[in-house]
Amino acid sequence: HRAAPPAAAAPTGSPTTKPSGASEASKAAGASEASPSVGPAAGPPAARAHAPSAYRLRPLAGYGGAHNARAPLKVRHEPILRMDFGRGDRAMVLTFDDGPDPRYTPHILRTLRKHDVRAMFFVCGEQAEWNRDLLREMADDGHIIGNHTWTHPLLIRKTPARVRSEIERTSDLVHDTVGEAPAWFRAPYGAWNRCVFRTQAELGMEPLAWTVDTTDWKRPGTDTIIRRVLDGAAPGVVVLSHDAGGNRSQSVAALRTYLPRLIDKGYRITLPRPQGV
Repeated sequence: HRAAPPAAAAPTGSPTTKPSGASEASKAAGASEASPSVGPAAGPPAARAHAPSAYRLRPLAGYGGAHNARAPLKVRHEPILRMDFGRGDRAMVLTFDDGPDPRYTPHILRTLRKHDVRAMFFVCGEQAEWNRDLLREMADDGHIIGNHTWTHPLLIRKTPARVRSEIERTSDLVHDTVGEAPAWFRAPYGAWNRCVFRTQAELGMEPLAWTVDTTDWKRPGTDTIIRRVLDGAAPGVVVLSHDAGGNRSQSVAALRTYLPRLIDKGYRITLPRPQGV
């Protein structure tokens, strides 16, 4: 099962990208896209100044600082598939994997901002390293930044040392960029084993999978992505989409349509509560 295609990287501090060769190479470990990737859609600059607003829930006075590792957590045996927000709460969670990508992530952030919605972004370190301004924008807008490894490998085929390096390196980069390490982890391709569960728990992260897979990485068409989200909508659902790892113009366009429709249907698009709360 192809859960999330890998993303490419570009030089630190500059909101640029480079050809996503890593994305194509790692598809061999999962599955390949249904159609060849076309040229990227033009996007806005990756970083820009924001005017102060109530939308930006927790603007940070500064980034980085001393590294404070999260406390180890209990080792789980399976990932979380959906959220329990309480009886009668029509709440859902939107998640985006593999970014950030300056061609598509800014469009997604703009749409979420328009509808006053927060989401989760599971980032690949090699992509985030070249697009740190987008990480800061996510944090400033109140989104959750999750860990999706450094190079998007199939972790269940890697040594424990490699597993830890892939996960820890990305947590360190996120912490150094926005001042807080990720509290959530998503394994590439949705592939967990005991080593992966143990490592992420030691690094203070909970494992989050998904309830609804849009399979937008296959580029099935904007209407198909919209239909999958709306048909799968229900309280506690976690939706998987992508903002990088290939041509994500369909994912961008679909969000513009299904997000306001979900809100009109009475769904509250929100973030997960800390586990145990």
